[in-house]
Amino acid sequence: MAAQSTLRIPPSERFSALFDRFYERLISIINQWQHRNPLSKEATQRIAAVAFLLAIVTIGYRGYRWRRRRRRQQEEGRKLLRLNSSKKLKDGDRVIYVKRKGEPSRVVIHPTKATTFDAHRRLFLNPPPQTGMPQDATWSVPSTNVRPGLNLAFLHQVMALLNIMVPRLASKEAALISMHATCLLARTYLTIVVAKLEGKINGDLVSGKGRSFCKNIGWFLLSGLLGASVNHQIKFLQAKISIAFRTRLTRYIHDLYLNSTLAYYKLQNLDGGVGQGADQFITHDVTLFCDAAANLFSSLGKPLVDLFVLNFQLSRSLGRFGVGALLVNYCFTASLLSKATPPFGKLKAKEGHKEGEFRSMHARLIANAEEVAFYAGGPTEKKQLNAEFKDLKHFMEGVYRARIMYHTLEDYVLKYSWSAYGYIISSLPVFLPMIGELAQQPGLLQRRASNKEVSDEQGQNKSSSSSERMEQFILNRQIMLNLADAGTRMMYSIKELSELAGYTSRVFALISALHRVNADAYYKPRSRYPELYSLADVEGNIVRGFDGVRLENVPIVAPSLWPNGGEELIDNLNLHVHPGEHVLITGPNGSGKSSVARIVAGLWPTYRGITCRPRETGQDGIMFLPQRPYLTQGTLRDQVIYPHTESDMAASEHKDRQLQEVLDQSRLGYLVSREGGWDTMKTWKDVLSGGEKQRMGIARLLYHEPKYASIDEGTSAVSSDVEGILYETCKAKGITLITISTRASLKRYHDYTLTLGLGEDASGYELLRIGTKSEKESVEKELQELRSRLEQVEPLKHRREEIDGELNKVWTVNMQDEVAEE
Repeated sequence: MAAQSTLRIPPSERFSALFDRFYERLISIINQWQHRNPLSKEATQRIAAVAFLLAIVTIGYRGYRWRRRRRRQQEEGRKLLRLNSSKKLKDGDRVIYVKRKGEPSRVVIHPTKATTFDAHRRLFLNPPPQTGMPQDATWSVPSTNVRPGLNLAFLHQVMALLNIMVPRLASKEAALISMHATCLLARTYLTIVVAKLEGKINGDLVSGKGRSFCKNIGWFLLSGLLGASVNHQIKFLQAKISIAFRTRLTRYIHDLYLNSTLAYYKLQNLDGGVGQGADQFITHDVTLFCDAAANLFSSLGKPLVDLFVLNFQLSRSLGRFGVGALLVNYCFTASLLSKATPPFGKLKAKEGHKEGEFRSMHARLIANAEEVAFYAGGPTEKKQLNAEFKDLKHFMEGVYRARIMYHTLEDYVLKYSWSAYGYIISSLPVFLPMIGELAQQPGLLQRRASNKEVSDEQGQNKSSSSSERMEQFILNRQIMLNLADAGTRMMYSIKELSELAGYTSRVFALISALHRVNADAYYKPRSRYPELYSLADVEGNIVRGFDGVRLENVPIVAPSLWPNGGEELIDNLNLHVHPGEHVLITGPNGSGKSSVARIVAGLWPTYRGITCRPRETGQDGIMFLPQRPYLTQGTLRDQVIYPHTESDMAASEHKDRQLQEVLDQSRLGYLVSREGGWDTMKTWKDVLSGGEKQRMGIARLLYHEPKYASIDEGTSAVSSDVEGILYETCKAKGITLITISTRASLKRYHDYTLTLGLGEDASGYELLRIGTKSEKESVEKELQELRSRLEQVEPLKHRREEIDGELNKVWTVNMQDEVAEE
């Protein structure tokens, strides 16, 4: 019988070995303590055994708790994924789950601290004067005409963004960059090793050394395996760095963009610093910037390392003369290409701007597809899109024409001229052996005049074998080719830096605009007074925490994009809404009805006076229903509880049966059975009709039960009988209504009427209590005006008949004349 293999250790022996190692370690610790408290050997063994058992139990219990916690997280993740929700932690962090290989993966989102924003704001809004960027907020987009290495503005922008992407030395991004740099050094070292091996292999071939040849081939294959692994590891780390940079920037931008200051609204409608394409900046330009920034470490780091290391290695065989010649070549090439390089940064920034405009036009068409279809406006939209694309095409063709001449010159200089120059430099030790000797012995010429042994050594070197010369030439040639490649990539990296400048300026402009919006950093220009009702002319105050809605001497102004001034609709509006006093705001179109709600909500600034409103938005505060219903992405439950999530609903102790009651009160109780349950996910804006969308807004109002509600044409698509039921239900819930509508039938559900657009210049208003004598007189006056207009109908009809008769006579005479001529 064959003997049992000793390579596989039985479990009992492995456990015994583990116990022995643990016992020896514990004994060494006990012996240090035993000098003062001696113990017997038996007691020591018992202590060791008990400690070992306790360690096993502790490890097993911790593993059990870890598996239990993992199982609980997976169940929670499946539930939150199904409900399209998240979980908020006590410290303000938020937990979301994403699908990864079919299973939920837990991701913790750490919000950016307010102190971090305060520290970064000076970098984006107060650049140093040496950069040449403006010192106030009157500029919108930084200059994109930057030259890498020569423009301090570009360096300032990159450093400001690096503060976000690499927040500290102990961060994940810093570790990835360190690993990437280590791999770059390893690849440079392997380059030198492979060059030496190629030289030895060629020398062995010339000299006929078979054993040495096979040995060096083996080392060459092993080095190639390591080199291939390091090359792909560099690409992998570069992709990881790009993703890490994008994660940091995206979360930072989202924290600035989606917060309580309503930056996502003000950035598009008030600031205008990035135009109407913020989505282009966040989704496209940030991605391109992160990819270019991650690639910068390879395109600049590797050539720089190669230039220093390979030049040092080459100096040992070519001497200072060869290295000096290479440096002269580098300087000449850099100077030539820098003068011939087009402004790629400016072109890239302008290209991104035009791409964003073309994309926004398509997005606008998708968002308004139904309206365009009703008007049959497809041909008009097509003309506009074709014109925008034609402009983009002409610009891209101009960019390509600018690049073709530069790329031709660049390829010729870097590929062919450098290769020929490298061959010449590499051949110097062969044709001029004195150069190689000077490299190894720099003081050789000084000693040659006084030492006769030098001439003997020189003669001996001249008689060296051809294999050694071949080995030296191959080594120099490979190093020169790698140097040429490093120089080529260095010159290419200058072009990539120029393109990176374009991406950097756009990302920097986006974050600068977001900081400006969040901080209200709109300053009065030094050279002139600001325009009336511009963002630098805001002198009003907003008070939160008031039990009611109050506007005191507040002008209703439709703002314009900064730095232009707005248009005044109403001079000074005074309105005070107490609890239980329902107000109906009416008036002609364009009189500023919806503007009142925007000012109260904080969307538009309070240029003068005081605006008072409740502190919270939603429950126990004030809630706004916009004129255009909005349906979020998610389940049917999400449509009712918006802006709450499933976790917020659970925290407020609401149940699905309460949501069903809310839908019943909104006359939408049939939706649950019709759509397949609360967890059904659909494109709800296409599923629900116009009236159902408006009633869903009322359902949200009944779910949150705020003390005050502003409803802007919230029931215009609802029948009159259902409209009355909805308003009575809201009033029964204790909600004070501020309704914006032109329906006179809604007066019965309100206590006051605020009529806007009165007077000759349509800038006046009138606040009347419904049912009072003055309100009745106002109604009678309006009826009298209507009666006077109706009395003029008959005379106008008679006059129209007379005109038609005269026209008929003229038409008949003209027809008779034409017949006679024929």
